[in-house]
Amino acid sequence: MSTGLTLAGRPQLLTYPDSLGGSLRAIKKLLRGPLDGLFSGVHILPPFPSSGDRGFAPVTYREIDPTFGTWADISQLAEDHDVVLDLMINHVSRQSVEFTDFERLGRRSRYADLFLTVDKVWPSGDPPAEDVSRIFLRKPHDPFTTITVTDTGEKERVWTTFGTEQWSEQIDTDVNSNAGRGLITESLRLFASHGVKIVRLDAVGYVIKKAGTSCFMVEPEIYEFLDWVVGVASSQGLIVLPEVHDHYTTHEKLAARGYWSYDFVLPALVLHSLETRSARKLGAHLSQSPQRRFTTLDCHDGIPIQPDLQGILTPSEMLDLVELVERQGGNVNRMLSGSEFNGVDAHQLNCTYYAAVGRDDDKYVAARAIQLFAPGVPQIYYVGLLAANNDYDAIKRAADGRAINRHDFTDEEIDQALKRPVVQRILRLIRLRHSHPAFDGAFRVEPLTTTSLHFHWERDENTCDLEVDLDSGRCVVTARDGRSVDRYFA
Repeated sequence: MSTGLTLAGRPQLLTYPDSLGGSLRAIKKLLRGPLDGLFSGVHILPPFPSSGDRGFAPVTYREIDPTFGTWADISQLAEDHDVVLDLMINHVSRQSVEFTDFERLGRRSRYADLFLTVDKVWPSGDPPAEDVSRIFLRKPHDPFTTITVTDTGEKERVWTTFGTEQWSEQIDTDVNSNAGRGLITESLRLFASHGVKIVRLDAVGYVIKKAGTSCFMVEPEIYEFLDWVVGVASSQGLIVLPEVHDHYTTHEKLAARGYWSYDFVLPALVLHSLETRSARKLGAHLSQSPQRRFTTLDCHDGIPIQPDLQGILTPSEMLDLVELVERQGGNVNRMLSGSEFNGVDAHQLNCTYYAAVGRDDDKYVAARAIQLFAPGVPQIYYVGLLAANNDYDAIKRAADGRAINRHDFTDEEIDQALKRPVVQRILRLIRLRHSHPAFDGAFRVEPLTTTSLHFHWERDENTCDLEVDLDSGRCVVTARDGRSVDRYFA
């Protein structure tokens, strides 16, 4: 379902609200100071009051966590940047007003219909074992949590996709109920009223639960739901970005229906290409990539492996990347659903991208150059922007392997990082992608040799070319703007 809303393929910054100087105001200061002219947009990871998962268990959307700032700060960022915010479309916090009321009153709560009790999917309230075995799991054993209603002592079994076996801070909502759709509509209108441009639908693949299915990207219901969300969002001037980790053909389906999507193949494929010094698979992938894509190399989660790379890399190649990242001090987020792919149970690899390429400046710049010359909207994660190393202290504090790539930078650390030569080289590439008119034109990629690729963008008399040698990591950029030519080693 395509809409008339458009978005330029200019770089965006991806950051937590408190990771670049401690607040939203600090981010605004950076974007209007040393990062001025680099980013057209900024994706602020959930800045709302939250009871877990670093913002992804929202207590409410009606306010911004005062630790980070206020809605006014979001509005000010939106004055000169496309702001992206997450809508945790699948769940709300266990500590939310809505769920605490349901936990106290049970079915007598005015919010009762918002939540997905098991009997809504299986009227008996007891799902058959064979149905449970089909579910794509993100927590051990099953996706349910049993609660005791405070006022009555009755037991209620509610759906909780994420969490531990016994506890979840994220309670799934019923997106087909009037209450569920009302909450979504209210949130979209709130975002739009503060100038937000893009809404990322976090965990949207899990929203449709249907007996006898995997309860993940259930067709055709998932597309009917997405059409409804896009309709509401576009009426408010919002662009919708579904967040789905699945086989690459799922993204082809999303693209065919006119949705924006992510290129979750790119991060591991670039890493694989630099490690094997082979351009074949990367060139083939990029030659058929649609431009209605968001690209990343790194993010607040890990480098996607399974199921995203099925059919792109062999199981042996996937395991080679697992070994590579572990050798560089990273860790692995494993699959929980039993849906291993020929013995590969790695879901995501947790490591900074700079560490993953062996802290080799040339290879790191080559990886960023590939991302910035690829079709789509490049999102540059704040840790990657500053070419940071793994943060092992953060893992200890958060008790979460993903925290290795979630360092919170002080003002002094930011100033020091921005002076590093490797970061200056990255900033130059970002500035080129942000400002050069060729990137609004036609794209092609072709192999130069078995170990090198040539990227070409062209619009009228404006062209931008990138030659990448995967063996040495050497990059050559040639930018033509009318009659002037700028050629340099990136």
